[in-house]
Amino acid sequence: MTIYSLLDQLTIPYQRFDHPPVFTCEEASTLLPDLPAAKTKNLFLRDPKSERLFLVVTQEESRVDLKGLAAILGIKRLSFGSPERLDAVLGLTPGSVTLLAMVRDKENAVELVVDETIWQAEQVQCHPLVNTATLIIRLDDVRRLLTHLGREATVLRLPMIAD
Repeated sequence: MTIYSLLDQLTIPYQRFDHPPVFTCEEASTLLPDLPAAKTKNLFLRDPKSERLFLVVTQEESRVDLKGLAAILGIKRLSFGSPERLDAVLGLTPGSVTLLAMVRDKENAVELVVDETIWQAEQVQCHPLVNTATLIIRLDDVRRLLTHLGREATVLRLPMIAD
């Protein structure tokens, strides 16, 4: 089932904006108009010791303090997951990591961690599992999708690196 079919099945409305492939938030910002939704940055992280995997969703301009986040999560350190692991676990390529990726996590191998500022937004921008489009979806509908999947988000005030 495609992500669009699932959203339609759950009667989750969305606005879709097609664009050339983007691999960074900066590229997306230059290609997209100013949309009325929170812009997200998505980090695919892992704990090298326990092999726990995390999808961390934060504000586009944020720089997450990975040491501080590791401490909050009760682990020693976090590192970025490899493109091979990203593909194996979520079937995604770099640049297409998204909050909606939880639909592909059939083994519940990835823990979803969302910054509280994103979780409190009315709408969010996210990729539809590819980096050639951006969707605007209401956060209430994202919560409904996660409930349908039997998933929960850990919502935190993520520690940030000061500029």
